[in-house]
Amino acid sequence: MHIETERLSLREMNESDFEALYAVLADSDIMEHYPYTFDEKRVMNWIEKNRERYKIFGFGLWAVILKATGEMIGDCGLTMQLINGQIKPEIGYHIRKDCQRQGYASEAAKASRDWVFKNTPFNRIYSYMKHTNIGSYATALSIGMHQVDEFIDKENEITKVYVITREEWEKEAIRTKEGTISRERNLLK
Repeated sequence: MHIETERLSLREMNESDFEALYAVLADSDIMEHYPYTFDEKRVMNWIEKNRERYKIFGFGLWAVILKATGEMIGDCGLTMQLINGQIKPEIGYHIRKDCQRQGYASEAAKASRDWVFKNTPFNRIYSYMKHTNIGSYATALSIGMHQVDEFIDKENEITKVYVITREEWEKEAIRTKEGTISRERNLLK
């Protein structure tokens, strides 16, 4: 599996990604909204768990690589998550602190969303996060998702749930294509 965007490359994780991923998942600021920060063992388990997901499901969280430098700056992709009592396909993402607020999470999440709708039978994709995780729900909104649920999670905190349907994604793809064609026609005039 390999996905290319304008600035990023998404690929399956491997053991050589350990140091780069540790820099993300062991950062308490990045993991502020996660139940815990990762130690070395958890990071290695994270890589192994995603490699297992690739074999079982054909997807998982993928390494997010900056094309300009070849650096791994985080992860993004699809996992099956328990969301308010139901297993649902979820796009998740973690981006290194110095690379945040540059649109990388949105770019990677859009590529993941497109891959899911082109390569799986899922008709809905979700993202969920603590209600205080403004960056995460801004990313969800940026890829066309809207809030559909809110619940109290096991840590007794409010969790927001966002979704995009295949139909919504298809309509947006048509609008984007029509806009591109219109701009090209105007350039030819």
